[in-house]
Amino acid sequence: MNNKEALPQVEIFSDWGSNPNPWKWGYWVILHYKWIKKEFSAGYKFTTNNRMELTWAITWLEKLKTKSRVKIYTDSQYTINGIEKWWAKKWKENTWYRTKTQKAVNYDLWDKLLDLVSKHEVTFHWVKWHNGHIENERCDQLATQAMNMDNLLDDTNYIPSEEELEKSTNNFLKSNNVTEFNTNVDKSIKIKKQWDLCRKCNTPVEQKQPKKSKNIKPWSYYYLYYLSCPSCKTMYFLDEAKVYI
Repeated sequence: MNNKEALPQVEIFSDWGSNPNPWKWGYWVILHYKWIKKEFSAGYKFTTNNRMELTWAITWLEKLKTKSRVKIYTDSQYTINGIEKWWAKKWKENTWYRTKTQKAVNYDLWDKLLDLVSKHEVTFHWVKWHNGHIENERCDQLATQAMNMDNLLDDTNYIPSEEELEKSTNNFLKSNNVTEFNTNVDKSIKIKKQWDLCRKCNTPVEQKQPKKSKNIKPWSYYYLYYLSCPSCKTMYFLDEAKVYI
């Protein structure tokens, strides 16, 4: 028996769910190894679908303690193409720039996934969404349950763009059936400290402290803290909290 045949053979299935995006997200994963079946789930307070797709793959590959032959079944073309078409590897070789001026999105997660894939023999298999695949259908059904759990996590490395923040606010309004909400917001009002009133919904903001990334080299800066509105989920990133590397 050669080394390739001796490797443990693992199958991983997953799906994630939320509506709308960006918003809170949840995923559910099923792992098969011989006769063993394990399930794992997690929910995040505020993130995007693409970050969730990468996060669940990272989470399960991190749980494998020995080199394995891994088959990953997913309906995420984003993840499959990023690895199998070498997009992520090329971005990393170019210090995480897609073009001369444009940074790759979610490169903190791509960096982790590339490292984990290199430690195993991983193949990705695309599963058509809602096509009757038993494991993926179960994951799809339970992902909604995961995002509604009480112990939702923070995606601390996710720094949303202004466009995403605006979109998340609109999502909040729609989900709460609000048709008109602070239409006369004075955008010149600066949110400077904890308990200042959110300029979009007048809720006192809270100070949050992101976890420091272990792979901080590709970043040009990070934030010591940020301010977050618990109601509409608007985030405020302050220049005085920014640390350049």
